[in-house]
Amino acid sequence: MNIIILGAGQVGSSLAQTLVSENNNITIVDRLDTQLTRLQEHIDIRTICGNASSPQVLLAAGIENADLLIAVTSSDETNLVACHIAYTLFHTPTKIARIRSADYLDYPQLFGNAAFSVDVLISPELLLTQYIAKLIEYPSALQVLDFADDQLKLVAVKALPNGPLTGKALSSLQEDMPDIQARVVAIFRHNVSLSLGPETLIQPYDEIFFLAAPQHIQAVMAEWRRLDAPGRSIIIAGGGNIGLGTAAALQHDFHVKIIEKNPERLDLLSTQLEKVIVLEGHAADKQLLIEENIDQTDIFCAVTNNDEINILSAMLAKRLGCRKVLALVTQHSYVEVIDGGEIDIAISPQQATIGSLLQHIRKGDVVKVHALRHGAEAIEAVAHGDEHTSQVVGRRVKDIQFPRGTLIGAIARQNEIVLDVEDCIIKPDDHVILFVSEKKHIRQVEKLFQVDVAFM
Repeated sequence: MNIIILGAGQVGSSLAQTLVSENNNITIVDRLDTQLTRLQEHIDIRTICGNASSPQVLLAAGIENADLLIAVTSSDETNLVACHIAYTLFHTPTKIARIRSADYLDYPQLFGNAAFSVDVLISPELLLTQYIAKLIEYPSALQVLDFADDQLKLVAVKALPNGPLTGKALSSLQEDMPDIQARVVAIFRHNVSLSLGPETLIQPYDEIFFLAAPQHIQAVMAEWRRLDAPGRSIIIAGGGNIGLGTAAALQHDFHVKIIEKNPERLDLLSTQLEKVIVLEGHAADKQLLIEENIDQTDIFCAVTNNDEINILSAMLAKRLGCRKVLALVTQHSYVEVIDGGEIDIAISPQQATIGSLLQHIRKGDVVKVHALRHGAEAIEAVAHGDEHTSQVVGRRVKDIQFPRGTLIGAIARQNEIVLDVEDCIIKPDDHVILFVSEKKHIRQVEKLFQVDVAFM
């Protein structure tokens, strides 16, 4: 696939690395030549330095032959204009735009072909707000992601020594909880995916990914760790779009305070957040945190636009006695170092945003894609065709040859969820939820779910 990415920031760069590894032809456009040079040193892509909304720059990038345009610059206006130019002048089949401003998002009629010609709209702030809200709802989880119209959730949890089944075989889960359907789809130990079997032993500090219905999540997590008490008091550091959105989503169910240093922003927060205490100050102000009883606060969430401030303020809050701390961190190298240390969860905006982008890029009928911890991916794909045109329809799951590190975790069929899938025969229109531990196998998985009239 010929793909043009506009913007070589964190999201654009991460997306380029993901898509290049899947044998796509990638061209990336940015105003900063230094950013492009640094990116080109690590991955095999074409780069164009220039204004992303210029027709001449888009021509130089190969827009005439592009299958897909992904506009993720830091400017909403640039992204919108670029999509409109791609549609009007070059008839680009699919245009994706990242939009941050609520001023635009409040008017969906702006994005059709009669206006800015955006096929898919991505709002990082909205995605992150939803992501953070789920982590606060399930405070013992490392990730919580939805599948099958929210009938299933994929949850990542760290096994602790105090868990009843920590140190026991994987088969013990079903023995201990015979009336609850749950399926472990991956275990990472020291960042390496293990080969799973009934006798696989769960060791302390393993990261376990499992699928379960929402009402069973807490019970399943409790098998591998003592659960954290539900948080009631929350301090959010940073009153930008993410902080505002998170506070607004939580204010009716939690006691929320928000810290912001910009006086002009404080007025907006006070106006829009009727049940939130708005505080003027710096996120890493030790005295302010002490005065606001950080030692009695359940959750501290640092979401300013500065990684270093988020990391430092979260570490300070933890040392002052806050029970759980989360920090928004854009630099991937920082995430790997700090996650699970003094900072309980480092939230990667790329992880949340890229998954939403990928579901519109994957071949075949892909309903959802989630980028996971450790570089893995979870996909919800729809099976089409019949036993003559599909490599999966009409076949038992255990008879399908999947790439290494890939397995079917569940099948959603109308109102039925099947987790014991090994002997299940895949039917047309089944929603198949797959876990892929290595991105290099994504293309092979996609091909399995593509209808091929030549396949017999």
